[in-house]
Amino acid sequence: MAKGMNMAQKPHIIVLGNEKGGTGKSTVSMHVIVGLARMGFKVGSIDADARQGTLSRYIENRSLSCDKIEKSLPQSTHFALFLSTNSSREEASKEDNANLNEALNKLSDCDFILIDTPGSDSFLSRAAHTKADTLITPLNDSFVDLDMLVRLKNDSLDILRPSTYAEMVWEQKKQRAIQNKSSIEWFVLRNRLSSLNAKNKEQMEDVIQLLAKRIGFHYIPGFGERVIFRELFHSGLTVLDMEDCNMQVTLSHVSAKQELRNLIQMIQLPGVEKLAA
Repeated sequence: MAKGMNMAQKPHIIVLGNEKGGTGKSTVSMHVIVGLARMGFKVGSIDADARQGTLSRYIENRSLSCDKIEKSLPQSTHFALFLSTNSSREEASKEDNANLNEALNKLSDCDFILIDTPGSDSFLSRAAHTKADTLITPLNDSFVDLDMLVRLKNDSLDILRPSTYAEMVWEQKKQRAIQNKSSIEWFVLRNRLSSLNAKNKEQMEDVIQLLAKRIGFHYIPGFGERVIFRELFHSGLTVLDMEDCNMQVTLSHVSAKQELRNLIQMIQLPGVEKLAA
């Protein structure tokens, strides 16, 4: 058991959510899982998008790599959940909730549980958001992705109103408060950041900072646009595993590791700061 955790407490649930695909949710998920596991925490994971199954395949690839190199690497106890196919919306919602609760119960001895949600709206995704203690929303550094959070005037960058996903999160935060009077700490993570100081990058920064104050999330920088994050998926590895697997480490990889460490520190998970200190 890792230092700094009180096992009398329930597991801390981290949800990766965004109703747009291709924002790097599964990549961030896997790196956070491995980062926490390498700190000595017991980590569970749930793929709430089992039909696409990106996180599940990432974890499967990791197990295959462990067999190949004959070395055990830190990983999570994993469950994959499929959406209910019940034709009744009410029954489908009940079934999705029951399946999620069953998986959470099986992982109740973990310090952290990470849930990767689909890039679309569903009963299961909404149920997962309601469970979140920490919500992380990766966002590609483009106004196409920003549209899921905010509607902007078409002739300026002035904010009109929160958009589809932001409204859904707000609703789940209200449901969470009603259910158990606790809150969801929401972090929006700008992902795949370019190293160039382009005008678009500066404009994104300005809009997100204003939006954070308006709808109540914390803004943090995420991962840079690095090929290594995509290349490691096939082997199920992360930037934290490269030395253990005798892979050549470049300055870019060192920077990527630091980005991950910064991310984990900035989302302020219980016990992590004490352990890192």
